[in-house]
Amino acid sequence: MTLELHAFVLDAHDPALLARFWAGLLGREVVADPDQPDVHVLPPTSDTEFQLDFAPTDAPKSGPNQMHFDLRSETPAEMAATVARVLELGGDHLDIGQGDVDHVVMADPEGNEFCVIPAGNNFLADTARIGALSSDGSQAVGYFWSKALGWPLVWDQDEETAIQSPRGGSKISWGGPPFNQKQGKNRVHLDLVSSPGSDQSTEVDRLLALGAHRIDIGQGDVDWVVMADPDGNEFCVLQPRWPTAG
Repeated sequence: MTLELHAFVLDAHDPALLARFWAGLLGREVVADPDQPDVHVLPPTSDTEFQLDFAPTDAPKSGPNQMHFDLRSETPAEMAATVARVLELGGDHLDIGQGDVDHVVMADPEGNEFCVIPAGNNFLADTARIGALSSDGSQAVGYFWSKALGWPLVWDQDEETAIQSPRGGSKISWGGPPFNQKQGKNRVHLDLVSSPGSDQSTEVDRLLALGAHRIDIGQGDVDWVVMADPDGNEFCVLQPRWPTAG
């Protein structure tokens, strides 16, 4: 049994505003949740691209995010158009000390970092529009997520790791040491859901055996389980979207 990646979740001071930015940039649809304050940006009809969810928070952004998006470009013209679209939608260029690099570092309207990657990048070849979710993290956490999601390692060298669904789509990568100090709850996290034929409690037990642990971030009485991976990064295990066996 494995888990499915349901969504990349970004905490936001204004979820609707941030959802409109990312929907406009990616050409996706925005859908409000009638039962929750979250706002969703739905993927195109594809099993290789993932939903983006925007959840309300009052917490200030206190440093660089542990995870950021790398946006793939097919051509130099598309890269230039992406940069222009970011600025048009309210994003901005960002200097994080990157120096003279071939990619463009930018920020969305709430300061969340992301990169626009030039055409011809071999690592992002044959990925989705969001080519990668690039993460600060250890080799061990890359191994954990490979087993948790059932995604094979597509890179494992010099303590840097990356995984990708067997179906293709976005990669998730971890850069290895040196690591940034964790500054409170991450503003970006993963929401997972049980695959057909399994259930939430079975998958939670499996994740605990792999090295995750349950955490309390003040979620109260909810029907999802909040956990942390071996590096301490928060994620959620949701109730399954499919009927369970039996």
